Amino acid sequence: MTIHTATRIGKIWIHIGKILKRMRKSMLVMLAAVLLAPAAQAQQAEPDRYTLNAQLVAAARAKDAGLARRVLAEGAAVNTRNRGGNTALLMFAEQGDADMVRLLLDSGGDVNLANLEKVTPLMAAAVEGHADVVQLLLERGARIDAVDQVYKTAMIYAAGAGHVEVVRRLLDAGIDVNTRYHNDLTALMWAAGYGQTGAVRLLLERGADPALKDNRDKTAYDIARELGRAEAAAVLGD
Repeated sequence: MTIHTATRIGKIWIHIGKILKRMRKSMLVMLAAVLLAPAAQAQQAEPDRYTLNAQLVAAARAKDAGLARRVLAEGAAVNTRNRGGNTALLMFAEQGDADMVRLLLDSGGDVNLANLEKVTPLMAAAVEGHADVVQLLLERGARIDAVDQVYKTAMIYAAGAGHVEVVRRLLDAGIDVNTRYHNDLTALMWAAGYGQTGAVRLLLERGADPALKDNRDKTAYDIARELGRAEAAAVLGD
C-alpha cells in the first residue's frame, strides 16, 4: 500500500466517523422527542401548577380573595411561598381576612409556616391587631412561643402595638404574663416602653409583676419614664 492510498483510506474513515456522529446526534434528538412527548401533552392538558401557585401568592398580596379562591379550587398548592417566604395564609392573616384564613387552613395551610424572617401567621395577625384571626389561628394550633429573627413573639408585637384584645387572647391561650423574652424583657416592659397604657393596665390586671427587671436592671416603670411615656409611667407608679 502506497502512502497516497493510505492517506485516502484515512480520510474516508474520518468522513465515515463524522457521518456516524451526526447520525447518533439525530437519533438522540428523536429519542428525546419521543420520551418528552407524553410530558408535553400532559402539560397542555392540565393547568400549569406553577402558574397557579404564583397567582395564589400574588392574589394574597393584592388582597384579592376572589382570585385566591379560584386558583385554590383549580389546584394551587396552599403552602406556596413568595420570594420573602410569605404564604397566602400569612398575608391574609396580616390583612385580617378571617374568611380567607379559615379557607386556607381548611385547605391544608400550615398554621406555623414562617417566612424568611421567621414571622409566623400568628405574629402577622397580632402586630396588626386582628383579634378574630389570632383566635382562629390559636384554635388551629398556632405556636404561641415562636420567635422571629429579631427575637420577637406574637405577644411582644401585640403588647408593643397596644392591641389589648390580642394580648387578652394570647394570655387566655396560656402565655405566662411574666414570661421573660430576649434581654429579659417582659410583655409589660414592651407595653410600657411604647406607652401602650391600655395594654399595661390589662397586663397588670392579669398578674404582671412590675418589679421584674430586664438585663439592664430596669423595671417597666424605669423604661416608661426614660422614654417619656408619662401616662404609662403614672399607671406603673400607682
